[in-house]
Amino acid sequence: MATKPLTGTKVFLMLVAFFGLVIGVNVTMMKLAIATLPGTDVDSPYAAGLTYDREISAAQDQAARNWKVNAHIERRADGAATLQVEARDASGQPVSGLKFGGRLERPTDKRADLAVELSEAGIGIYRGNATAVAPGQWDLVIEGEARGTRVFMSRNRVILN
Repeated sequence: MATKPLTGTKVFLMLVAFFGLVIGVNVTMMKLAIATLPGTDVDSPYAAGLTYDREISAAQDQAARNWKVNAHIERRADGAATLQVEARDASGQPVSGLKFGGRLERPTDKRADLAVELSEAGIGIYRGNATAVAPGQWDLVIEGEARGTRVFMSRNRVILN
């Protein structure tokens, strides 16, 4: 049985094939990683650090108000969701005239976040709808404003089926 000799050309072609395969796999993995990158949590960590003291002050002001704000979200079979927020002050009276807004944020992918516009449906009751809400875990963020100033904010993990 005659064996073919190992020549320089064969060694060169084997090296090119090996490194071509390695580079091809690396390029494919790099493209997949870039395409699925959800981005950063905050655009500017420096700016987020500067607003930290204001967030602490706003949280202290919110705690001093002692409001009771209850939220209920329900996902329907068609994929839409209804959000209802009921706000009461420290004495249990409905809080009216606020501008409430809601957001459904995916914990793993900020690109899937959904805004929910809320309007006052009754005294102290605010309702809104979101369409195409996928099932699974979401962070429900509720913010209330009065005269352009945020007076309430909460973030809660919810599971929508």
